[in-house]
Amino acid sequence: MKYIDIPNQPRNRAVSHETMEWPKGKKSALFLSFDFDAETGWIDENPNDWHKEVAVSHGGYGARVGVRKILELLQQLELNATFFVPGWVALAHTEVCENILIGGHEIGHHGMYHLLPSADDRDRAIEEIDKGFEALKNQLGVQPVGYRAPLGENSGEFLDYLYSRGIRYSSSWRDDVLPYRHVLENGSPAPIELPANYFFDDWMHSMIKGSGRNFVAPELVQSIWRAELDETHDWGALTTTVYHPQVSGRPSPLRTLREFLGYAKSKDDLWITTGERIARHVETTL
Repeated sequence: MKYIDIPNQPRNRAVSHETMEWPKGKKSALFLSFDFDAETGWIDENPNDWHKEVAVSHGGYGARVGVRKILELLQQLELNATFFVPGWVALAHTEVCENILIGGHEIGHHGMYHLLPSADDRDRAIEEIDKGFEALKNQLGVQPVGYRAPLGENSGEFLDYLYSRGIRYSSSWRDDVLPYRHVLENGSPAPIELPANYFFDDWMHSMIKGSGRNFVAPELVQSIWRAELDETHDWGALTTTVYHPQVSGRPSPLRTLREFLGYAKSKDDLWITTGERIARHVETTL
């Protein structure tokens, strides 16, 4: 029998805290972030799916309607957020991305075509990173400092490259409830990690891509999000959302998001902000 080559020890190279002091006496932080994948979210695993126009139109909804509705909500609530944007989306939906910037929000790096970074094809993965940088810079004038790996997956091999290109923080790993700094095998520093939380991934509750499961009732989603936020807040830790405009920009999920963010804002000691601001604070403490 041939066994899979699994390392004796999992990767765990990091400088971290057991507790975190947040600015201005805040007890915990909420990293409010959206992945604006648009159509790329439907073709990332198989480019031939581009010809499935009805399926791909789910992503088009994010650009036509979803982002606009979310920006309106954020303006009403006076909140700033981070939008992770693939380079292709910046090229295809430039005006929508410009409106994100006009609203005072951060744009982060999310690949070029939302392709899965693979250590088995380093050249393609580096090209995906480079083209994403180029598109964001040339089309939007943005030099991103934050990176979320497409499909929520990444390899430690690329952290040094991302850091050399100006990425100060990542939001891809899911191994903690507090920010920490990645450390390379040679001991040199790499980006700060703002761990994501799948409880706050709206794909899990309100979209059925590639699945026959039912939608989760809005009141149940609301209870999950509030319970997760409450306990994380009690821990003094970090809550990181992974929302998508093509999902949370639809009517009932948008109402759920509005109610949840209103609840979050009612916590006077909760810091709701962008990844860049959280990373900048963490850099002063590690």
